[in-house]
Amino acid sequence: MADRDDPETIGRRVQRLRTERALTQKQLAEPAYTPAYISTLEAGRVRASEPALRHIAERLGVAYEELATGRPAHLATDLRLRLTDAQRTLATGEAEVAAEQYAGLLAEADAHGLVAEQAAALLGLGECALETGDLAAAQQRFEESERRMGDAPLPQRVPAVRGRAVAHYLAGELRYACYLFESTLDELNRTGLHDPDALLLLYTGVIAPYMDMGAHARAAQAAEFALALAPQVGEPALVARMHRSVARTMIAEGRITEADASLAKAAELYRQLQIRTELANCHWMRGYLYAQNGDLMRAEGELREAQAMLSAKRAALYTSQVAVELADVLHRRGKSDEAAALLHGVLGDLSPERGAIHSAGAHRLLGIIAEDARDTEAAEEHYVRAMSLLERAGAAGDLADLCRLLGDLLRRTGRVEAALDAYRTGLGHRTAPGTTTLGPAPAQPPL
Repeated sequence: MADRDDPETIGRRVQRLRTERALTQKQLAEPAYTPAYISTLEAGRVRASEPALRHIAERLGVAYEELATGRPAHLATDLRLRLTDAQRTLATGEAEVAAEQYAGLLAEADAHGLVAEQAAALLGLGECALETGDLAAAQQRFEESERRMGDAPLPQRVPAVRGRAVAHYLAGELRYACYLFESTLDELNRTGLHDPDALLLLYTGVIAPYMDMGAHARAAQAAEFALALAPQVGEPALVARMHRSVARTMIAEGRITEADASLAKAAELYRQLQIRTELANCHWMRGYLYAQNGDLMRAEGELREAQAMLSAKRAALYTSQVAVELADVLHRRGKSDEAAALLHGVLGDLSPERGAIHSAGAHRLLGIIAEDARDTEAAEEHYVRAMSLLERAGAAGDLADLCRLLGDLLRRTGRVEAALDAYRTGLGHRTAPGTTTLGPAPAQPPL
């Protein structure tokens, strides 16, 4: 067995178990071996063959695996079953409870040297940290999970890479998130490791940072590849996530009916799987869709449903992000005071390192509300803070729009030169090519 312990460790284990059972070396050895062989083995001076260890294990009444590795029989299987239970807790319950389960499983896996189970527990802890909004911890957990897997084939490491990329994306590091997605896709496709699950996970994940960077052409291409890969994937949760992400590119292209149908498919799969956070995200995206299509009443209903579900799950960062989009709908419905109160209530939970895009969105909307109230000083302050956040994140499309808002404000208050500077900045971002500035797009999968 490749991962069995060294001869000295096994020798001490054989001696301990033999003594506990009050057996002599002769009784343990018979009939196939000699007492001298058992003595030499217990002293750690010989590396026992597998047949010898199986004979000794049978005489001692223990499983071969337990004698060779020190692990209780079926431990790895039991840990994998409990990892599935923790995954279910994360899907249907609270992330903090799931994190406790994963931490206990990690400790057990560490104690018995079960590398694959260590990596899986760390991956789960990373997902828990994503949900609670602890992005630094999420990045650390995903990195450690990938490190534990060592030389495992790249498709097996993709979930950890995807987790790292999402954590960086939520932290406002859009370019680095795209780099992680693109470089991994490129390696998979160029080296012929065309694992459909891994590819779908990556193409689905890269859509959001592409959209926020204004790289709509690449987002549409990623969505096209994801849709083509979906029939080859048997994991329903992956397919559901694909439908939810692809809907965003459809909304941008004005394909509202198709986007709504895609979200309906995702929501139905998540209901069947009882994955509540992702189901809440479907309500969130549907609210966004209705808002883009001008159906503000339905948008408000969907976003309030998403907010309530995420709040119940204690998914603090996601709850705050939904609140920003809900505030935009409330403002457009003439409920500006309620929108402003909602934004001020969540701004403390958002920062340049935690939900930067939505933090900028909150300041942008507060600036518009301040302008409506003729408080130009407050409006300018919010616009400038939003610009700083968007420039740091590299969100080109949103930044161009904000420069227009700021330029209009400056022009109305008589600061023409400053307004021209703001417009020039916005034009520079609007005319930037729709790529991530990371070079050519990744190699394409064979579809």
